[in-house]
Amino acid sequence: MTSAIPNPIVLQRADPCVLRHDGRYYFTGSHPAYDRIVLRSAERLEDLQTADEAVIWERHADGPQSHLIWAPELHRVDGAWYVYYAAAPDATGRADAPGAAATFNHRVFVLENTSDDPFAPTWVERGQVDTGWESFALDATSFVHDGTQYLVWAQQDVTIRGHSNLYIAPMANPWTLAGPAVLLTRPEHDWEVAGFWVNEGPSVLVHDGRVLLTYSGAATGPEYAMGLLTASADADLLDPASWTKNADPVFVSHPEHGQYGPGHNSFTTTPDGDVVLVYHARTYTEIVGDPLWDPNRHARAQVLPFDADGNPVWGVPVPDERPVPTSTEVLDPAGLPRVPEAAPVA
Repeated sequence: MTSAIPNPIVLQRADPCVLRHDGRYYFTGSHPAYDRIVLRSAERLEDLQTADEAVIWERHADGPQSHLIWAPELHRVDGAWYVYYAAAPDATGRADAPGAAATFNHRVFVLENTSDDPFAPTWVERGQVDTGWESFALDATSFVHDGTQYLVWAQQDVTIRGHSNLYIAPMANPWTLAGPAVLLTRPEHDWEVAGFWVNEGPSVLVHDGRVLLTYSGAATGPEYAMGLLTASADADLLDPASWTKNADPVFVSHPEHGQYGPGHNSFTTTPDGDVVLVYHARTYTEIVGDPLWDPNRHARAQVLPFDADGNPVWGVPVPDERPVPTSTEVLDPAGLPRVPEAAPVA
């Protein structure tokens, strides 16, 4: 099986987010140094790897946005650009209550740029999103449906076993919730609790009368996989009863193609309007050292077909068509993640 899109589309960028706007693709994702938010753009998905990358924001020297900048997402709302991202005051985990799972200390933050050009140096910080309580929170995504903007994100509730659940809330503006958080899903199935009890990395696609909410679960090795919630497009999306959760993952590792731990996806489209699934995956299972600092989760993309009934046909991660770094090529002499010169992109 081959892909019409040469993969990977961007090396060493996990948690990929691709937005198509005015005929161009805009890309962001987690930089492996976790110290900045980057942006690149191209007319074709396959040109994103060689596109110039701009740093639009850097971590603070200290305080709540000084460590582990994770999973930025770029969105266009009411003529302005927004980036949702997670940041922490330190790089250590903690347990917020006796018996609770240890987590990091992230919260969700927002940047705004009212320029037509997201590369314009006019990004401003809109601060932390008040989700209703203080605990580990990350992976915010946003979508507008029937005139209402929604935020979906992952957060820990210390009264629920696990590291993170998924919540939804309406928004008064792109950095302020207009109502309380509504719990949509918590880790409960065997595949969601492999290594870590996690529901994270949500992404939303409205298609053919349905709202598809994908997410990722488990630890970040080969067990990492994508799950699915589905609601009718005319349902009350703030009612948990409107959503149906698949018991099994919909997108998993595929050893035959050398792809492991696919997840933390986003959606975009081809120029012809076909849906494209964007995600990250590794090409090996043996990770040297702390997996957090292994940079070789590469951004990938493939067309997502639908059957005659409008159901997505998820398929499997397609094989690579471009060279990628190996597990022994991950660090430069200073100990920082790098893209090896020996791995050019065709």
